[in-house]
Amino acid sequence: MAKGIMYIDGQRVPFDGEPNVLSVIRKAGIELPTFCYYSDLSVYGACRMCVVEDERGKIETSCSMKPRDGLSIRTNTARLLKHRRMILELLLASHNCSCTTCEKSGDCRLQELAMRFGVRRVRFGDSREESTLDDSSPAVVRDPSKCILCGDCVRMCEETIGMGIIDFARRGYNMRVSPAFGRNLSETHCISCGQCAAVCPTGAITIYNQIGKAWRAIHDPQKRVVVQIAPAVRVAVGEAFGLPAGQNVLDQLVTALKFMGVDEVYDTTFGADFTTIEESQEFLARLEKGGPFPMFTSCCPAWVKYLENENPKYLKHISTCKSPMEMFASIIRQHYQEKDAEDGRTTFHIAIMPCTAKKMEAARPQFYHNGKPDVDLVLTTQEIINMIKESGIQLPQMELESPDLPFGLGSGAAVIYGSTGGVAEAVVRYCLPDKSKNTLRELQYSALRGNESIREATVQIGEREIKLAVVHGLINAQKLLKEIEAGTAYYDLVEVMTCPSGCVGGAGQPYGLKQKKQDRAAGLYAADRAAPFKRAEKNPVVLDFLNSYTPEQRHELLHTSYQG
Repeated sequence: MAKGIMYIDGQRVPFDGEPNVLSVIRKAGIELPTFCYYSDLSVYGACRMCVVEDERGKIETSCSMKPRDGLSIRTNTARLLKHRRMILELLLASHNCSCTTCEKSGDCRLQELAMRFGVRRVRFGDSREESTLDDSSPAVVRDPSKCILCGDCVRMCEETIGMGIIDFARRGYNMRVSPAFGRNLSETHCISCGQCAAVCPTGAITIYNQIGKAWRAIHDPQKRVVVQIAPAVRVAVGEAFGLPAGQNVLDQLVTALKFMGVDEVYDTTFGADFTTIEESQEFLARLEKGGPFPMFTSCCPAWVKYLENENPKYLKHISTCKSPMEMFASIIRQHYQEKDAEDGRTTFHIAIMPCTAKKMEAARPQFYHNGKPDVDLVLTTQEIINMIKESGIQLPQMELESPDLPFGLGSGAAVIYGSTGGVAEAVVRYCLPDKSKNTLRELQYSALRGNESIREATVQIGEREIKLAVVHGLINAQKLLKEIEAGTAYYDLVEVMTCPSGCVGGAGQPYGLKQKKQDRAAGLYAADRAAPFKRAEKNPVVLDFLNSYTPEQRHELLHTSYQG
């Protein structure tokens, strides 16, 4: 790694391994503007907002410059300021500036930088052809009139997800970002992961907003509104209210939802304990029968959709278990049937999730019964943040209130579902014959935990050595599939999460780079350590429910099948 001294605006700044000059500048406390730079993606250098000027007057993009010893640059000369203002003015000229009603208003990078650089007048007209809003996806909405051609969504879909659903089309002034042949997203093999919306700096790609539908349900006296909250939400929602990433605010969130008019608030960890028990028993049964292996986890709907679209031959390898959200939904549907008939109300089930693909999952036909979805509505973390702010609620000031019983109790193994490796670890905790605390401590230092894109672990279950893999970022799962197909890798169990870092990095969360996702994961592991019991099979309420079901009921409620 390169080391040395740079001079930034006359100040001596050391560097040690920073990937580019932009990182050194930010290290020095100067926030250069960017549209197209994300440290988790490749360098593109298209927006030209991060340009700097060297001693000879040469202008270069700092994101693509390598630091070198003795380099002297200026970041805020008259030429650079004029240059940045001109770029912003040109972008605004070809941008739909309906800012007050835009989904991204207040969180739009273009809006922020236009205000920062004092761009109050646009001298150029927009002659681009009119574009059509694409709201065909259940997860995201595309508004091409707000696209600034930064390419962030293109690189995310190609480099991290490995799908290449959207790309640049045409050339020059007519260039657009679009699915192939101008199709709508619903006409493509989009898996609804929403990571394109997560990195979009404007309102060109946003999460499908269903806040209005949620408010109508809450304000309807004929509806009993029941909410479940996913593990990853609790360690991210506080960021929007000035709290650090990773701080567990589940109890404040419960109070806030009750203030807003929700009737019952439950914890999805209850459903995750069901998933752990059912998935573990399925895995042990496969070990007895001899396969098929590897068994893939089924919690990530974007991963399931990918196999349906691209690799249907592996569908028999996916666990038949429903995701925790849908398992919980089945239990709630059955639980409230009699109660709804008695009091003449209808239970309306809302799931608060870190994931946009959960909107797609809730709409799947196998999760409908009697013409009604088991989950009526999925709200992302960002949507519930907006609802809390709309209500004027100050989340950090809320009193602590635990989720309601009987569905508010979950194990520590269920909490860590929100981080990459959490599902696999929960299954291992169930399957290992040794249930001692020392075994749990050993798992903390196993390859089941970590940040590497693909991790391998080996555990001993009875007389058999079990090989496991944990992978996050769909493009890495694709690499793993190729190795399995080539016979260069063998695994008994594989956990796949489409989003980087797992659910803590879901597209429905407040956007954060790698460190913030790691902080959220650390918050979940802290909640696991504080949990009264660490294994799913120790949850007494879950065991009572399972014992009350016949084998047929258990299969109908908790399992499903997928077809390509």
